[in-house]
Amino acid sequence: MYDHIGLRVKDIEVSKRFYRATLEALGLVQDGAGFHAAGLKAGGKDNGKPGLRPDYSPCYFAAFLVDPDGNNVEAVCQE
Repeated sequence: MYDHIGLRVKDIEVSKRFYRATLEALGLVQDGAGFHAAGLKAGGKDNGKPGLRPDYSPCYFAAFLVDPDGNNVEAVCQE
């Protein structure tokens, strides 16, 4: 499920490669680690390694990336 999304891109082909890799990884790994690894491999930058974020909530597990255009991207599991 998408929580929210808004993107500005400079190169649609670069963005398509990045988002295809990261979103496909979400289908394979529930904890966001695959999302984070795939995003780094596809040209993203680390903006928060996968892990619990107890300051958000006791069960908030998230991984953060910056996409090739500078947009912050977050994958979250709250189970």
